[in-house]
Amino acid sequence: MTFLTLARRNAWRKPMRTLLLMFCIAVAFLIYGLTASFLSGTQGSAAANDDVLGVMNKSGRGQTLPIAHLRRIAALDGVAEVAYMSRLRGFSEVERNVVVANAVAVDDFARINGDSLALTSDLLAALKQGRDRVLVGRALADAQGWRAGQRIEITSFNIMQQGGNRNWRFEVGGIFEGKTPSTDTYFMLANYDYVNALRSRDVDTVDGFVVQPVPEVAASALASQIDALFANTGTPTRTQSEKQFLEAFLRQFADVELIVSLVVGAAFVTILMIVINTMLFAVRERTFEIGVLKTLGFNNRFIVVLILCETLLIFLVGGAVGIALTKAATQLTGPALGLVLTGPVVIKSLVITVLLGVLTGCLPAALAMRTTVSNAFRTR
Repeated sequence: MTFLTLARRNAWRKPMRTLLLMFCIAVAFLIYGLTASFLSGTQGSAAANDDVLGVMNKSGRGQTLPIAHLRRIAALDGVAEVAYMSRLRGFSEVERNVVVANAVAVDDFARINGDSLALTSDLLAALKQGRDRVLVGRALADAQGWRAGQRIEITSFNIMQQGGNRNWRFEVGGIFEGKTPSTDTYFMLANYDYVNALRSRDVDTVDGFVVQPVPEVAASALASQIDALFANTGTPTRTQSEKQFLEAFLRQFADVELIVSLVVGAAFVTILMIVINTMLFAVRERTFEIGVLKTLGFNNRFIVVLILCETLLIFLVGGAVGIALTKAATQLTGPALGLVLTGPVVIKSLVITVLLGVLTGCLPAALAMRTTVSNAFRTR
């Protein structure tokens, strides 16, 4: 009988107990996988670009910037591309059905974000065919049931049309997919000229600029340069990377990552206690067999490794089942919920599995190591 066969048979000595342990571990890793996928997908910061800068009004996102800032930003050394954007927030049909349209200059925006959003030349041409046309992200289109060619109406929260009308009508010119599953596609792109020409106030202003530095220029240095340029104007700016902006935006509601870490940590600690207690009980049941192994000449190191392999086997199976269930959940829910199981999440799960497997086996292994042959035979 090989070493691994012996470890496997010891683990399956009580099949129901082992299956229940694996079930508990699978549930813990399912919780971890879903929450980590939530952070990677819905939160969007994992897919955000740390080298693309966003320039906003220093007073807050509710304040606009003059579109004239575009020329001064573009003239700076180190700026490769710059585009502007106004955000139209509103709802479709009912107020809880919130949607967002980013009004942009199509060509400028596509030069910076075209690859990440998978904006093809056909999609861009479709957007230009009508001033009231929009491109809808896949996640938003699936959530709303919108399709290309459909007429839609958005009731705006923040941008009113001339005459007091808040209803904006658009035609869906196409649907963009995003470069990767973690790309945020829960929004749509509209023509800035259309929105700017019809709105009642803040004409020729934008909510922010998107800046792409030249490759050899550090994004942080360029951000400081841009803010210094407008520091003494009536509209000072605050420049952050796309990733910093998303993380700061999310922190306004709650430190989601901290909450997730606390929930997952509590789940793992609970599982740790359950497995250690069960393995201690299992080792006490095998005290006589441990004594026989020592009598036959097997040293303490062999017995310790044997018990560690048992716990590791239980954790590997339970962890694999949990991650497989997470993968199934992300596939079934689609991008609408923003669950994206990335490679780093899987690798981190494997590392946690091995660490917990070894950690939970240490105490039972120490108990087996301290068991003397005379005490072991006395239990018979």
